[in-house]
Amino acid sequence: MDKPTASATPLIEARNLTFEVGSSAGRVNILKGVDLEIGEGEAVGIVGPSGSGKTSLLMLLAGLERATSGQLTVAGRPLGTLDEDALARFRREEVGIVFQSFHLVPTMSALENVALPLEFAGDEHAFTRAEAALRSVGLGHRLTHYPGQLSGGEQQRVAVARAFVALPRLILADEPTGNLDRATGLAVMDLLFDLREKFGTTLILITHDPALAGRCERQIRIEDGLIASDTSAMAEAAQ
Repeated sequence: MDKPTASATPLIEARNLTFEVGSSAGRVNILKGVDLEIGEGEAVGIVGPSGSGKTSLLMLLAGLERATSGQLTVAGRPLGTLDEDALARFRREEVGIVFQSFHLVPTMSALENVALPLEFAGDEHAFTRAEAALRSVGLGHRLTHYPGQLSGGEQQRVAVARAFVALPRLILADEPTGNLDRATGLAVMDLLFDLREKFGTTLILITHDPALAGRCERQIRIEDGLIASDTSAMAEAAQ
C-alpha cells in the first residue's frame, strides 16, 4: 500500500478556533482561540492538564463537534461549512480514531469490527482488507473472537487495525494506553508508531505521559484552552 502523497499545504489549519459548551452555570469556554498548522505525515503529541481542552480539540479535528467560531480546515475540507452527511464522509475517508475505551461493538467479532468502516464506504473487499489489517497487528488468530473474549491489549489492537484499515490521512489517538498496563501500553504504542511510519499517516496523540509525547516529532502543550508551547523534538534536543 502506498503512502499518502506529501503536500506543501498543511493537512490541518486552525485559525482563532473557539469551542464553548453550555452548563448549569452558563457557557463554558473550553478553547479560547487556537491557531494551529500540522503538516502531512507529522507525528504530534498533545499534552496538558485535565480540562485544558485537549480532547475537545481532537473532537473538533474529527468533525465530531463543531467549533463555536474560527476556521478549521482538515485534509482540504472546511469543516465549519459541512453538513452532517458531509462530515460523516469526511470521517470515513480521512480520519481514523483510537479511543482510550476501545469503542468496539460488543456483538461483532474482531473481523466485523474492523470491516465496519469499509462496509459503510461500500467496499466490496471489506472483509479481506479487515483480515489483512488484523493479521498486520498480530491478531490473525483472533478474527472470530468478540471483544469480551479479548484482553484489553488485544481490544486496543483491534481498534488500531480499524483506525488504519481505510488508510486515512489522519489518525487521532486519545489516551490510547489509558486502560492498559504499562507493558501492554508500550506494545500498542510501538504498533501505532510502526503503522504510522509504514503508511506516512499524520498522527495526533493526546497523552498525559511525557515519554509517549516525546516519541512524536513535535509536542504541543495546551493550558486553559490555549496553546502554551509548541516545540519539535529536534529543537528540544538542541537545547
